[in-house]
Amino acid sequence: MKKGNSRIIFPLDVDSAAEAEDLVRMLDQKVGMFKIGLELFIDQGPAMVRRVRALSDAGIFLDLKLHDISATVKKAMESAVKTGADLVTVHASSSQKMLEMAVQGGQGKTRVLGVTLLTDNDASVVEACGFRQEYVTRTEQLVLKRAGFAHGAGCAGVVCSGLEAAAVKKVFGRDFLIVTPGIRPAWGSVENDDQERITTPAMAIGQGADFIVVGRPIRTAVDPCAAADAIAGEVEAALADRYD
Repeated sequence: MKKGNSRIIFPLDVDSAAEAEDLVRMLDQKVGMFKIGLELFIDQGPAMVRRVRALSDAGIFLDLKLHDISATVKKAMESAVKTGADLVTVHASSSQKMLEMAVQGGQGKTRVLGVTLLTDNDASVVEACGFRQEYVTRTEQLVLKRAGFAHGAGCAGVVCSGLEAAAVKKVFGRDFLIVTPGIRPAWGSVENDDQERITTPAMAIGQGADFIVVGRPIRTAVDPCAAADAIAGEVEAALADRYD
């Protein structure tokens, strides 16, 4: 697998095991990780993780965005470890203690990512939630605050948009993983797009993202494999510029 392809996470945002398995077979070796989110996980349960693992050597990102009392999140993470998932998301909008317990539950086997601010949230949403104006006018500051909770708790990294990736890397270092959703290639279009804080693949990687989550631009393409390769090419070019 080329370096650029390995940085792509493809979300299996479908509601049936058969459709998910078809996508895994199609995109095996074209992406570095498959993401199983709430829709598929609720429909199919933990067994879906094992089914994807049997079909591909790609990593598995279990995107459950856990958010509950600390003891419950720890136990949920212990259950996630049993599925063999590589990464699991936990909301970083709660307490650092909850994040610490999530990391403990991962037992050093399943890594935790803190979700900072969802990419369909913008300044108006932050304001409506009652945050201080410093966070409304500069949502990056809210992302950094939550990233600080995740870093202090021992999380492997965070989920944030490409707009904040550079700031997160600058503050928390190169080894702190950044996974960036809301990716929209300049050459593609998405109907009824629900994302607000979006970036292109090259922009996200150039700003410091380690992995990008790309769903609809690949899934709805005439040739999904070719679309994945085109995105991988953008990623490789951005990586070359980033490390020159």
